[in-house]
Amino acid sequence: MELSIPAHIELILNKLKKNGYKAYIVGGSVRDMLIGKSPSDYDIATDALPDQISQLFKEFKTIEVGKKFGTVVVVQREGNTEVTTFRQDGEYIDGRRPERVFFSKELKDDLSRRDFTINSMAYSKEAGLIDYFHGVEDLKKDIIRTVGNPKDRFGEDYLRIIRAIRFATQLDFVIEPKTYEACKKFSKFLKNISEERIQEEFFKILLSKKPSIGIDLLMDIGALEVFMPEITDTLGFDQRSPYHDKDVYRHTLCVLDNTPSVLHLRLAALFHDIEKPHTLTVDEEGMGHFYNHDKLGAETARKILKRLKTSNELIGKVSLLVENHMNRHDDLKEKGLKRLLNKMGEVEIFTLLELQKADKLCSKVGAVIDELIQREKDIKSIIENREPYCTNHLAVNGDDLIEIGYNQGKIIGDILKYLLKIVVDNPELNEKETLIEITTKKFIR
Repeated sequence: MELSIPAHIELILNKLKKNGYKAYIVGGSVRDMLIGKSPSDYDIATDALPDQISQLFKEFKTIEVGKKFGTVVVVQREGNTEVTTFRQDGEYIDGRRPERVFFSKELKDDLSRRDFTINSMAYSKEAGLIDYFHGVEDLKKDIIRTVGNPKDRFGEDYLRIIRAIRFATQLDFVIEPKTYEACKKFSKFLKNISEERIQEEFFKILLSKKPSIGIDLLMDIGALEVFMPEITDTLGFDQRSPYHDKDVYRHTLCVLDNTPSVLHLRLAALFHDIEKPHTLTVDEEGMGHFYNHDKLGAETARKILKRLKTSNELIGKVSLLVENHMNRHDDLKEKGLKRLLNKMGEVEIFTLLELQKADKLCSKVGAVIDELIQREKDIKSIIENREPYCTNHLAVNGDDLIEIGYNQGKIIGDILKYLLKIVVDNPELNEKETLIEITTKKFIR
């Protein structure tokens, strides 16, 4: 078996070999090549020690932040490549990382410390595929299995539990029974893992082709109860509505699978109905209502994402979508659509529509989204025709108002908001002289 290796990776491998060292492509890049997927990056393992690697690639820029653990990053125009000395891990004292690592001269030592069999293969043109732990067999059978005893692997690093779920979701594989039982047993220890590490793996699950697979697995093993317990309240929650044929949890997973793979959109899909279990009221006819679940859901989304240490930008985007997802029920005329455009912006308005379309389609069998498709067309028409809907579109700005005698401050914002209301109703009035005339008649200088 011969695998195709990019020239810039061949360069690194050949340089190591020509200087008497062993060198192999290892890990996920080998797995990806075997399933016909182009690797996003390549990892190289070698018996050269970190200082030897640095010296060998001194004509390149290198990054040595992982040098203590044997890793030197070689920077090339095509990307960064981690070159790591064969190693064995010392004792894991905190379920996250080894207390120390020991460098080795044997490739098998290095591969035996990896998480799953499908990630524990190595390749070089000279040796071909090296597969001590039957990773190829598990790839053919669509199985996620730990290298060795799953209790040992998860005890070393509890994050491997979520990684198992992530690979099962991304590859549409099943988790081998003993590995799965160990996931359940050790999931409670995910509380010992930093939020940033959980966030990274969880977001990869959300961006998978069918994220509901991963969310279901995380729910089943008890992981969500540890790092996102708010979701668990939606499981089995009856909406008591003729407009819904699923509980809140199943509806949420349907929406998640039916939105494009965009992170803030997928997060909004996950959180959009998260407050329904806490806002239920039942009318005299036994029908459920969830007043303000959109506003409260936005608050909960902010709380969860803050806990996961995400950026303020991401928190803002997700909460904006959650807070506005219910306006699909509103009969918005042109003025209403312009106000919504002003609030959401020309990019996020269409992200919101994607969320709303998935929300409607997942309400019950036979649901249609004709009104949302028409709304999308109307919004595109407003944008294409350059109809004003925000103060930046006005024929006057703050400098113009100051120039005719108004003082800087709140009055400028008040005037622009007033003029926008007029122009939204009467676009033909959006002329500089006309707007200045309107301003001077309404506001004292």
